[in-house]
Amino acid sequence: MNLRCAWMLCVLCLILTVQAFTQEGFKEVVLKQLGLSEVPKLHKRDLVDLVIPDHVKNKYLSMLKRQRVKRRAQPSLAGILRGIPGHTGMTGEVLYSDTTTRQKLMFDMEGRIPKNTEVTMAELKLFKKPLDRANLPAKQSHRPVSNARVSVYWVQWQHDGTNRTSLIDSRLVPIRESGWKSFDVTQAVHYWLRNERREPMFLEVWIEGERVGSYASEMAKAVRFTSQDPKDKALGKPELVLYTLNLDDYGSSGDCREEAVVGKSTCCRQKHYISFGELPWAQHWILEPAGFQAYRCSGSCLQPPRALRRLGSGQRSCAVAGTSALPIIYLVQRGNRTEIEAAEFPDMIVERCSCVTDG
Repeated sequence: MNLRCAWMLCVLCLILTVQAFTQEGFKEVVLKQLGLSEVPKLHKRDLVDLVIPDHVKNKYLSMLKRQRVKRRAQPSLAGILRGIPGHTGMTGEVLYSDTTTRQKLMFDMEGRIPKNTEVTMAELKLFKKPLDRANLPAKQSHRPVSNARVSVYWVQWQHDGTNRTSLIDSRLVPIRESGWKSFDVTQAVHYWLRNERREPMFLEVWIEGERVGSYASEMAKAVRFTSQDPKDKALGKPELVLYTLNLDDYGSSGDCREEAVVGKSTCCRQKHYISFGELPWAQHWILEPAGFQAYRCSGSCLQPPRALRRLGSGQRSCAVAGTSALPIIYLVQRGNRTEIEAAEFPDMIVERCSCVTDG
């Protein structure tokens, strides 16, 4: 680890340990990582009609998926997904479906997640209807188009009546295939669990061309998922499948239990959510994600015997032992231009905690 990374990790440890330093310390880390001297002077009006370029969106998605694979490869709760007895499934209500490219779904989540359980994975399952060749555009002298880009967004309703969408998952769906298609919406469920109002969970499904161009866009319109149309009654409705673990049986020794008293338990990883929307300096220019579970280390450590302490062995304390990166999409000003970029912040999510000796 070079000196710069070591400095970043030390600052992060301080941020996640001492609440008073959260905003200023975190802002300093973010600006240094982006090579900025100050927060971009942007306003809400800069977001009007804002379109994230495909290359930025694809870069962000690839970083997200890489982090998901890394996290699931670790021997943790998130690694025990399928193969456990019992998971919760629910059918969603389609609030609206425009002619071709948008569908809003609502899932009534209240009471669906049992107490003392952890949602390790959530899948949105959409049934793609058989292809109606009448919906295909006339053949043209274009490069063949085999897929459509299907993206899932979580919709958060703001107090002022507006809404914010956060990109959750995106994949290419073959235009000529039918049947169930699955999307990873774990992040959306975790966002919903953070919402104190406990309203239903809303998702939006966007169907777009697999590449830029009118022909790809027209081909994508042939992709249809089931809706509230009476003609779809015989087909499967949108489903949300929740994979949960009972913490009494599968409790991870690495994570703090909800009822643990901070500072009194054995060294563990404690939940610590950072919401960009609640940080005044981060509003309007950090576009994705809406926030993230950063975690922090808390709890006590068994101290060495007095004989060792007399020989110079220091106190043992609970500290960060492993981290992972946080992908973001943000706005940046270069001269008179406002540009959209994607970046990966190293050492932003605490993955493991351990007892270490001071010094």
